[in-house]
Amino acid sequence: MRNFKVLTALIFCLLAISCKQKQKAALKSDADVLHQNVDQLTQVIIYDVFSPPVASRIYGYTSLAAYEAMRFQDPRYRSIVSQLNGFKTMPVPKKGLMYNYALAATKAFFTVAHKVTFSVDTLKRYEDKVFAMYKDNLDDSTFARSVAFGEQVGKGVLARAKFDNYAKTRGKPRFLGSSDNGKWHPTAPDYLDGVEFCWGTMETFVVKSSSDFALPPPPAYSEDKNSEYFKQNLEVYEQSKKLTPEQITIAKFWDDNPFVIQHNGHMMFVNKKITPGGHWIGITAIACKKTKADAVKTAQAYALTSIALYDAFICGWQVKYTTEYIRPVTVINDKIDHTWLPYLQTPPFPEYPSGHSDISGASAVILTHLFGDDFEYDDTSDLRYIGMQRHFKSFLKAADETSISRFYGGIHYKNSVDQGAKQGRRIGEFIWNTLKLQN
Repeated sequence: MRNFKVLTALIFCLLAISCKQKQKAALKSDADVLHQNVDQLTQVIIYDVFSPPVASRIYGYTSLAAYEAMRFQDPRYRSIVSQLNGFKTMPVPKKGLMYNYALAATKAFFTVAHKVTFSVDTLKRYEDKVFAMYKDNLDDSTFARSVAFGEQVGKGVLARAKFDNYAKTRGKPRFLGSSDNGKWHPTAPDYLDGVEFCWGTMETFVVKSSSDFALPPPPAYSEDKNSEYFKQNLEVYEQSKKLTPEQITIAKFWDDNPFVIQHNGHMMFVNKKITPGGHWIGITAIACKKTKADAVKTAQAYALTSIALYDAFICGWQVKYTTEYIRPVTVINDKIDHTWLPYLQTPPFPEYPSGHSDISGASAVILTHLFGDDFEYDDTSDLRYIGMQRHFKSFLKAADETSISRFYGGIHYKNSVDQGAKQGRRIGEFIWNTLKLQN
């Protein structure tokens, strides 16, 4: 009996000691940490229902902050923000001291994310887990030094964000369009006011002015049924009546409407998904993982794709709210079929050009330069949201499909998707040719 008591006491002591010893978290690869950081941000963007242009701003600043900290792991990589409009000199690590640059990049990323999103508590819970992993695997001085450096980088990026005109675009009066012939006004079935009508005034990253990539005007309003104006509406209407299963799949796959209001009788509910920009950020992740890109290349890919998204949205929105072009559903309901609705829900902003075509063209050009012309991949970016994936033989072919999807969906004219794609590709090439990426 006495031996049993001694054995029991010994077991309890061992259990007490083991409970006091903290289980060390395994250190994940630097690239995996960066991917998980971006994925966590995407979930918050979806939850907070940021509009596509605003989401591009969030991806832009956070990704730039991560890259500017991560790049010091490989001296071949140059600063990007030093080449962008409006950024001041960024902090650099102290020579001769140890840093964990993935930890610094994570701190820089979330220092920015906390200021440009709403659901900060969600980010903080995730961030604490990541920091705990590094705390378990680094000495105290390296951990503290890396976090401090990352915070400095994040604050340096945020200094520019304060003056990009975003604050001035908040609190503006509602944009309800115009009753003038051929001009945009809220569309069926929900008649929402125009989204981000001042976005064309935002300060771009690389492009010098939002009006630098001007487009020819769309077909002018005409009541002549033989006019280009009327024919393009008839083209959308007739296409909607003969959609093939493949065309429907394409329209659904690239919908990327972050706030779809669905109706069922007198009931309505909202379905949240990734934004168009979020879809291309997902494609960037796929390309990095398939090529086993290291952390610096991964951070650079996210940063460059985000720059393309941001500048393309600004340039596209400049044209949208300058032309204030009418949507197909408005004309078709008025002149052709009073009961018609497009396959996709019409987004609440002017029609010309197609924004999705624009940002897809810009992103595809950047990714093609980074990963090659004939980069085949399975696009699983939307798999968890809509249960769909598609295979593509190149980024540019994916961008082409994105563009035509808006025509199949009945929300854009063919001319508008073509012009948007052209503008986006020009912007992407300009960004790539302007930036010096390696020493």
